[in-house]
Amino acid sequence: MEEQSQVRVQRIEKIRQMREKGFELFPNDFGVQHTSRDIVKTCDSLNDSELEKIEQFFTLAGRMISLRQFGKASFFHLRDRTGQIQAYIKRDQVGDETYGLFRSLDVGDFVGITGRIFRTRTGELTIAVETLRLLAKAVRPLPEKFHKLRDTETRYRQRYVDLIVNDRVREVFVKRTRIIQALRAFLNEREFLEVETPMMQPIPGGATARPFRTYHNALDMELFLRIAPELYLKRLVVGGLERVYEINRNFRNEGISTQHNPEFTMLELYMSYATYEDLMELTEEMICHVCQEIGMGPRLSYQGKEIPLDRPWQKLSVKEALVRFGGVDPDVLEDREKAVKAAMGAGCHVTEKTGLGKTIAQMLDHLVEPHLTHPTFVTHFPTEVSPLSRKNDIDPEVTDRFELYMAGSEIVNGFSELNDPFDQRERFRLQVQEREAGDEEAHLMDEDYIRALEYGMPPTAGLGLGVDRLVMILGDVSSIRDVILFPQLRPEKSPS
Repeated sequence: MEEQSQVRVQRIEKIRQMREKGFELFPNDFGVQHTSRDIVKTCDSLNDSELEKIEQFFTLAGRMISLRQFGKASFFHLRDRTGQIQAYIKRDQVGDETYGLFRSLDVGDFVGITGRIFRTRTGELTIAVETLRLLAKAVRPLPEKFHKLRDTETRYRQRYVDLIVNDRVREVFVKRTRIIQALRAFLNEREFLEVETPMMQPIPGGATARPFRTYHNALDMELFLRIAPELYLKRLVVGGLERVYEINRNFRNEGISTQHNPEFTMLELYMSYATYEDLMELTEEMICHVCQEIGMGPRLSYQGKEIPLDRPWQKLSVKEALVRFGGVDPDVLEDREKAVKAAMGAGCHVTEKTGLGKTIAQMLDHLVEPHLTHPTFVTHFPTEVSPLSRKNDIDPEVTDRFELYMAGSEIVNGFSELNDPFDQRERFRLQVQEREAGDEEAHLMDEDYIRALEYGMPPTAGLGLGVDRLVMILGDVSSIRDVILFPQLRPEKSPS
């Protein structure tokens, strides 16, 4: 840090001297006509004699990411949004004033150049610079020797530097954008309508989580950052929008880990006249489509583990998964006291008063989820932990719900929607009781949502897909912070 501060002081002095010489340090009148990719596309397949016949001058701009000065001639690399290219500048070609300016430049500066293309003895495409303009002077130096930003805290806090010096990081975020574009294209093609619903809600609903609170002064009322868009999207289904989706942020006032960030991105969709089984098929198709669109599959590699995407994907009920992967005795899953005792022994967060459904859900998270590397649908979740899901016709103790797991992580939660307003009111009432008993994550009563259901909602199924977690798997990174540009961090003690 001290070394960086010294370099910054030296650069500030250099900037003062450059201003005195009349150099413009931050102009905004340079017109870019080409990119490095344009040049490679046009010239890479040409031999030396063919390159000599190209009379075209290329004009591009970017950041200097390397610099080798040799007195009267120098090489540097220029990076733009499409890649990078080498440039060669000679004093005799550009003149004393321009070369004097160039000699004052540093790695990290932005420049605009014009020149013709040739190939060096080592075979590298290179621009022979005819004109050069400084477009923005960098005051702070990039990390020493470039590509050396290793400290995790610094990487997340100064993402702008991370993106400059770490190609891998930049590639992950480009892939993230392509994944979201592929999700949108898939749903748009199937006549889903993209919508936007409130981020600030008077009643937080749609998921079991602790919300962030805020206050609207003009309305003199407390509001909550949404934990899910579910109840608003289903209101739209009531209104006749039979297929809707939203890709946007949710906020949950909970802990931070490699799998959790308090602000995260979800894809949530609803499809009328469909069941949870239809959505399992849609989920398979959608994720496979995304992988194909970004050039991946049918087998993924995540943190050294192979994940085959061959369809159909494995399907297990919650109880089957606990028996197969958790080693739980089937009889235990039918008796609350036995289940609680087993869960406590396994280190789950339960008490002697925890219901059977919640206990089973805790055991699933603790004993099964880490083992589900291959894509696996786990179905029939307890009704107790599924207040918005439709009860199963054969066994009302469970719901028509699924969760998709990949690479030991939950990626999708979906279910056939509860559209019976009487059942929904009773479920909300039970949730309110749990909240009054101390469960801060339990649902509140939402009278307007029940009123909407009373107008009639068609048979519907819906799902939520964790975009960040999907990007983690497809980007082969182990922390959610590596797929969120600006993850939540504690305040910096002393920025420098």
